[in-house]
Amino acid sequence: MLSLSHLLLHFSPLQIESLKTQQEAQQFHALSLKLNFSTHPSIPVRLLSLYTNPTINNLSYAESIFNRIPNPTLFLYNILLKCYVQNQQSHQAITLFRHLMDHHLVPDAFTLPIVVKACARLNAIKEGMQIHGLLLKIGFGFEKFVQGSLVNMYAKCGEIEFAREVFDKMGERDLVSWNSLIDGYAKSGQVDLALELFEEMPERDLFSWTALVDGFSKCKKIETAREIFDRMPERNLVSWNAMINGYMKCGHFDTALELFYRMPTKNLISLNSMIAGYEFNGRFVEALELFKDMLIEGVVPNHATLASVLSAVSGLAILSKGRWIHSYMIKNGVESDGVLGILLIEMYSKCGSIDSALTVFQSIQAKKVGHWTAIIVGLGMHGMAERALKQFHEMCRIGLEPHAITFIGVLNACSHARLVDDGRRYFDMMVNDYGIEPAIEHYGCLVDILCRVGCLEEAKNIIGNMPMRPNKVIWMSLLSGSRNFGNIDMGEYAANQLIELAPETIGCYVVLSNIYAAADGWDKVSQVREMMKKRGIRKDPGCSSLECKGVLHRFIVGDKSHSQTEKIYSKLSEMRKKLKIAGHVPDTTQVLLCIEGVKEKEVELETHSERLAIAFGLINVEPRSPIRIMKNLRVCNDCHTVTKFLSDIYNREIIVRDNSRFHHFKNGLCSCNDFW
Repeated sequence: MLSLSHLLLHFSPLQIESLKTQQEAQQFHALSLKLNFSTHPSIPVRLLSLYTNPTINNLSYAESIFNRIPNPTLFLYNILLKCYVQNQQSHQAITLFRHLMDHHLVPDAFTLPIVVKACARLNAIKEGMQIHGLLLKIGFGFEKFVQGSLVNMYAKCGEIEFAREVFDKMGERDLVSWNSLIDGYAKSGQVDLALELFEEMPERDLFSWTALVDGFSKCKKIETAREIFDRMPERNLVSWNAMINGYMKCGHFDTALELFYRMPTKNLISLNSMIAGYEFNGRFVEALELFKDMLIEGVVPNHATLASVLSAVSGLAILSKGRWIHSYMIKNGVESDGVLGILLIEMYSKCGSIDSALTVFQSIQAKKVGHWTAIIVGLGMHGMAERALKQFHEMCRIGLEPHAITFIGVLNACSHARLVDDGRRYFDMMVNDYGIEPAIEHYGCLVDILCRVGCLEEAKNIIGNMPMRPNKVIWMSLLSGSRNFGNIDMGEYAANQLIELAPETIGCYVVLSNIYAAADGWDKVSQVREMMKKRGIRKDPGCSSLECKGVLHRFIVGDKSHSQTEKIYSKLSEMRKKLKIAGHVPDTTQVLLCIEGVKEKEVELETHSERLAIAFGLINVEPRSPIRIMKNLRVCNDCHTVTKFLSDIYNREIIVRDNSRFHHFKNGLCSCNDFW
């Protein structure tokens, strides 16, 4: 009768392979330890093979066994290397390979493709090229599988020329090598070369077709992508998702939606592509509706889904929707310490609830630069420059280094608070102390700071000395500054530059027309309007919106289409009487239309979109809740004064976001200190 020890030693490889579960493997392991056979040469080898077998795949036990082997052979190294790569532990694989080389073992044709694959996954091109040199030196440079792994590595690391060079030298090319090169061309944007190679392929599989569809979709060559998609002998989810994503990025919503409903099966990526596509194209309502449908169907969103819907809420500035999504995240244990934390801060800031943004910021334990930047931007947007700059200095004090976007937030805060000297100082700090090369956005902020306080010549000089061509935002800052300070010559100069650069910019013609109107230059106003008519450009009407009980209500100047129009105009009449008693005198210079008579001008002012929205809010929003209004244009001086009066008369907080910043009206004052 055989003893247990004899039986253990005579376990054949086939018998070991028959052990299919971790429990069986551990029983075999325990038996070897009990009988003190763990040091026998064959037992550790069999145990290592067992634990690295894909059916069991216990990397920690495999490492433990390997580390107890006194002088592991190349065969054992190869087993563990393969297990590391299979378990997405590529960094450990490269470290183990260095250990192998330090022990003067010579890698073989099995070792090298594994290590090259690890380099590809880590995008470690430097290490990959060193290994390429090594394999040429030891004579494996023309092994089929080694060459294939090199093509894949160079393609994944973006070194497509090297990938093609290795590919062209291959004697025998397998399908994987063809696919690696096609995928590399597609991902690098060289889709025409990818298609050329695709047509030369002796055989194709689903990956070949999908890589091509995905490449053309991402390059926005959607017609070619669709032709290839329609030619596919069979389609997988990846190809359907690629087409939906491509159509969304090109703004073809209807076609994307048609494909989405035609898909035989959908996954979370399909839904995310639709939601992200709607958000990317400003179709925020559709994004939120699809998200709601997704939850009703029981699909669990991931971080990418939540990131898109939070951005959509920021675009709509509907606070209740944002709070609903935030509540969902808390209820389902979704952490908000990473990108989602940044987006929550941005969402609350853009929805007018800076207090909620601060609460989220303070709740994040391990704050990163992105979180500090988001709250700095939010505070600046709300005119709280002092607090924004305080946060900036606190971030620097604890050792976090600001990046380029942080300084955009800092400079914007200075711009909204008339902090000219501070703006210049922070711009210089960015360059001299942190070595950040100013981008056009930083120059735009500096120009905006100067234009807001009337330093138009200095702003013009900075524009002239910029190392890059000014964009339309910078010219609009100079043009708006010229309007605010009545500088017709500078305004005409900025407008001419802007019309030459971007003739479709509606705001350019409107502001120039306003400059002329304010100076009673009605002939020139007519010329600007004629120019707009010839070019098919129409002025966007002033539009204000506010949310009430989950419904978004929109108003344009003189609007009488709302279901509560009678009540709204009755409230406007009441507001007019109370304003008069409080001492308000309408500023009719703000009527930049050729209207005769003071009374007519006053009537025009009274029906500005934000006045209608305020009247609606006074009727419908709970007395202790703020009235939150979003306006697409700059608030005019008279409406700004009126809103200050109304906040005091009705004892209501009124928060208005215009096209440049937030205004918090309370007790007859505004957070902007009458500077915007």
